[in-house]
Amino acid sequence: VVAQHVHAAKSGVTTTNELAQNDLEELRSENTTRQHRYASGQYFFEYLVVVSLKKAKDGNTYEPQITYQFPKRDGMARSQKEEEEKTLKAITLFCFPEGINWAPLTEYHSETFSFVLTEIDGSRRNGYCRRLLPGGRGARPPEAYCIISTLACFGLFSKIFDEVEKRRQISMAMIYPFMQKLREAQFPAPGNTVEIKSFIPESGTEIISLTRPLDSWLEHVNFATLFGCLTDQQVLLVFAAAVLERRIIFIADELGTLSQVIHAVAALLYPFTWQHTFISIVPEILIDVVMAPTPYLLGVQKRLLDQVTDQTDVRLLSQLQIGDEGTILPPKLQAEILVALSTRQNELNRVVSEAFLQFFVKTVGHYASYVKYARAGEGGVFDKRSFYKAIEPKVTRHFVKKFIQTQMFDLFIQEVEQQQPGPQQGIFHKKILEYQEKKKKEKTKKH
Repeated sequence: VVAQHVHAAKSGVTTTNELAQNDLEELRSENTTRQHRYASGQYFFEYLVVVSLKKAKDGNTYEPQITYQFPKRDGMARSQKEEEEKTLKAITLFCFPEGINWAPLTEYHSETFSFVLTEIDGSRRNGYCRRLLPGGRGARPPEAYCIISTLACFGLFSKIFDEVEKRRQISMAMIYPFMQKLREAQFPAPGNTVEIKSFIPESGTEIISLTRPLDSWLEHVNFATLFGCLTDQQVLLVFAAAVLERRIIFIADELGTLSQVIHAVAALLYPFTWQHTFISIVPEILIDVVMAPTPYLLGVQKRLLDQVTDQTDVRLLSQLQIGDEGTILPPKLQAEILVALSTRQNELNRVVSEAFLQFFVKTVGHYASYVKYARAGEGGVFDKRSFYKAIEPKVTRHFVKKFIQTQMFDLFIQEVEQQQPGPQQGIFHKKILEYQEKKKKEKTKKH
């Protein structure tokens, strides 16, 4: 639409000379602004694959196989092709993590879940999966539709799958025109909407509106499942273990529950990012990953619990604490989080994110004062020792001394050191400034 408007303006100038050059520039500027406002410059997905369960040669078991890929990847170099094949193999494992033992079904409640593919360079891609029973009669195994995207927005992709499933019930052929339209559309900027036109026989042309949440850092998260599975106190224990980069395994029956809970726990760490092994649903064939000595966040289906407890020193959260998770967080700040959580009603995501963000504001929000710059144009150096020595009271300092040894804090500070001095952007920095202003006012009142 923007391109058409610019073209029309150019045509008008050429034929009637009614627009002066500065008017045209103003129109271009306005259109450019509008374009930036509504589009993020990214596309919804890399590709969609359909993974079907096919009878293995033994006739008793099933093998997940990719039966459709959109769009096709042609003209790749050999090394790219090999990488692509590895990725596609991984996708089949994550779409059907239960392995090879399936029985044909006549009823199957469709489920949506997500997983993360971590590349060699550490970058991550998201896999969104909807499993459902294909059309037909009699008993048959389910199939999975999987979208691979660099974008993290679970709610939006769930809505896309609703449209995919609706079209699947009519015909496989109805899915791909819709996905083509989606692929041609740009991912909306936070708080904005993109509209996809799609034709359905008997219904005519439908307009599907896809709105991206304004709080873009929370768009992959729904805290409801986490707080539905655990008490507030248990969530605090999990947060303590995660923030100190321990090994954490979640056990649940449903794939959707596992993926939502793990992504929610990772979101509690904002503005920091989990740097270690992150597998929201561990395929049975990869279950040995629970023996890794390094930190991890893993989701394991309940039927594999025996394999997990046989191989590791895992103890269930409901039975006991493993170590200092109950005491490492400063008691006053723990109490503040619990009070904040008790006020949640309809705004669960906002209340939860705010409560845990304030924890980081109050413990490490003063970090910028301890990044020293020697010369203009050069990066800074973080004075770690002075930073944590400035913290009062001692219990908070004790926690921070441990936290600053984590990889997530280290990476956060490395990025800060590479930036030029000046005001920082983002919700974390906004909350830090608000907190500092509040402290100043309190100090002034006392005096």
